[in-house]
Amino acid sequence: MSIYVGNLSYEVTEATLTAVFAEYGSVKRVQLPTDRETGRMRGFGFVEMSSDAEEAAAIDALDGAEWMGRDLKVNKAKPREDRGSFGGGNRGNFRNRY
Repeated sequence: MSIYVGNLSYEVTEATLTAVFAEYGSVKRVQLPTDRETGRMRGFGFVEMSSDAEEAAAIDALDGAEWMGRDLKVNKAKPREDRGSFGGGNRGNFRNRY
C-alpha cells in the first residue's frame, strides 16, 4: 500500500516529509513528483511505510492536519490508471476506408 499526500507546500523535501511520517512508523520510500517542464514540485507526493498498521495510523493522524501553512489531504493511494497512448486509432491504416 502507498499513501497519497496532497496539498503540499512547494518547499517540502523528501527529508521533511519523511520526518513527519516517521512519527508513525518506519518510512520505506517517499516520492515527490516534479513537473517535466519546470522541474518544480507538483504539490503532492507518495509515502510507503513498513506496515499497513503504520500507514493507517499516519493517515488517521495527518489527514486534514495543517502543515507548513496548508491542510494536508492524506489517504490510500489509488492504483495508477493506464492513460493509453497519444493520438488516434488507425492513423496510416487506409484499408478500412474502402
